[in-house]
Amino acid sequence: MNKTARNLFTDSTIINKIIKKKNIYISLFVLIPAIYTGISIIGVLLTFQLFQYSDKINQMHSARFFYLIAFITVITFIISFLFLHFFFRPLIQFVNKTQKMPILAKSTSEKIITRDLNQINKIFDNIANILSHVEAKELFPSIIGSSASMRNIFTQIIKVAATDSTVLLCGESGTGKELIASSVYEHSARYGKPFIKINCVAIPEGLLESELFGHEKGSFTGATEQKKGKFEIADKGTVFLDEIGDMPLATQAKLLRVLQEKEFERVGGTKPIKVNIRFIAATNKNLQEMIKNGTFREDLYFRLNVFPIFLPALRERKEDILLIANYFLESLPKPAKLSTTSLQELIGYNWPGNVRELKNVLEQASILSENGIIELHHLPALLKNTTNAVNESDDITLDHRLELIEKEIITETLRQTGGIQVKAANILGINQRSLWHRIKKLQIDVDSIRNLQ
Repeated sequence: MNKTARNLFTDSTIINKIIKKKNIYISLFVLIPAIYTGISIIGVLLTFQLFQYSDKINQMHSARFFYLIAFITVITFIISFLFLHFFFRPLIQFVNKTQKMPILAKSTSEKIITRDLNQINKIFDNIANILSHVEAKELFPSIIGSSASMRNIFTQIIKVAATDSTVLLCGESGTGKELIASSVYEHSARYGKPFIKINCVAIPEGLLESELFGHEKGSFTGATEQKKGKFEIADKGTVFLDEIGDMPLATQAKLLRVLQEKEFERVGGTKPIKVNIRFIAATNKNLQEMIKNGTFREDLYFRLNVFPIFLPALRERKEDILLIANYFLESLPKPAKLSTTSLQELIGYNWPGNVRELKNVLEQASILSENGIIELHHLPALLKNTTNAVNESDDITLDHRLELIEKEIITETLRQTGGIQVKAANILGINQRSLWHRIKKLQIDVDSIRNLQ
């Protein structure tokens, strides 16, 4: 970490401690009735001012007027309090019970203040976050991830799965495009009908058309009998075309016809075959760049790009690394756990091979580990060297560098306190709400930090 930046952060922390003020919590059951009472008193005073020249007002003794104000004050306060208590009591009871639940107890103050509006807002934010995690696990058990970017992808899957629109999955190798394609199929109306996966780069160019469209007997050397193609077998179902960017141009033209006309002929055949297929395509290449280079058809691209889903690289959702790592480590022949230093190293790595690379690294480290704990020296040397190179890179803005420094300091403090934000806020010299906003802004996964304890 840059020493000057760390000193700047330390200085700002000291200043925060100096100017830090103790929070004063006012109950909503006092604040709101007080506001309504104040409004009623102002109303009475304004009325007196408007009619002060009236004979009846002049005849009223000042003491009587004081009693009138006192009476209105008491009645307004009592009515406001009872009204508020009647309507807010279920909410307060719900928040009180929720704060005592183990899943939220560590992230809330040791002193439960349910009548503070900020505290109530925080509880509801935590509940919404937990429910979104539960929903993701229930609907997509095969996909590991609870980051904001992955939850956004889950939302897109649910929306497009209900339609028959063509889906184009874009993302680097190892980001889980096949899992996303399977999820689209599983949540669609075509679930239970054929789901055919075709890897366009794994099939030799000379055999690809025969695999997709089938062939007639005698259509080429070795075609001793008629064969149905993948598209014909997938009728009324779904076809997943992986690595669509590697499909030859000649085959692209024929695929375009299937997308447009919903029909094709077998190789060597003349009879059109009608099909009803939902297409999902995936690529790790820049198709628009390929169009400029003349290696991919523009009209096919527009036919495929009806509903694009862009999968984030693992380095763009590092808060999911612990979840994915734990999932892989539990399923290995030799189960293991990550130490804090090894997890920090995994989070700092760039992961050009994404989830696939992470799985290989963990499998290797688990074999080398002793006592079921993966330490820093069990990780590949290349990973550690690359991490250092990334950290020392100068190709980064000052704001981004300061964000990384701030995130590292907050994360380390949360580790020291076992994920308890109240204690972490006291150590950092900032109030709890400020810490909560920084955690949200920097996308720090507090639950993952607690799981390490």
